[in-house]
Amino acid sequence: MQSQLKIIRQRLNNLCIERSQPKIKSASRNYVPLPQSTVNNPPTDGLGGKAGKSRFIIQVGEVGNLYKTSKRRVPAAISRAIIVDLHGYTKTEALETLDDKLPQWNDMAMSGSYPFVMPVEIICGGGNQILSEVVKQWIKWNDKVSNAPKNLWVYTA
Repeated sequence: MQSQLKIIRQRLNNLCIERSQPKIKSASRNYVPLPQSTVNNPPTDGLGGKAGKSRFIIQVGEVGNLYKTSKRRVPAAISRAIIVDLHGYTKTEALETLDDKLPQWNDMAMSGSYPFVMPVEIICGGGNQILSEVVKQWIKWNDKVSNAPKNLWVYTA
């Protein structure tokens, strides 16, 4: 096999193919540099927060319909979303709270109308993102819970 490749390489070298030089790009004559101005960035003290999610909007309900309910909802059609605030909780307290409330949420979703899915908002807060990671893993572990589609309206007012 190597001898065949060597023969092919020699034949190609013997062809004496001349290479053309690469094209030289001409400078655009119409280019005029824009004057540079300073950008006044406001201070960010007290604004924003740490990276990561401080809240999760999830769907709870029948497993077969969790991923089928991506249509945009009208605020009047949704009863107020359930909100769970986990500020100040430890990891274990947060998991216990979520595990205790999941059966209640599931019953509420099943007693509602088709598609038997209901939105829930879980607020974790900024902080060190410890609770955010715990909630993210909890959503992955539970079959009856999924992240809500981004276009889902949650009417909390």
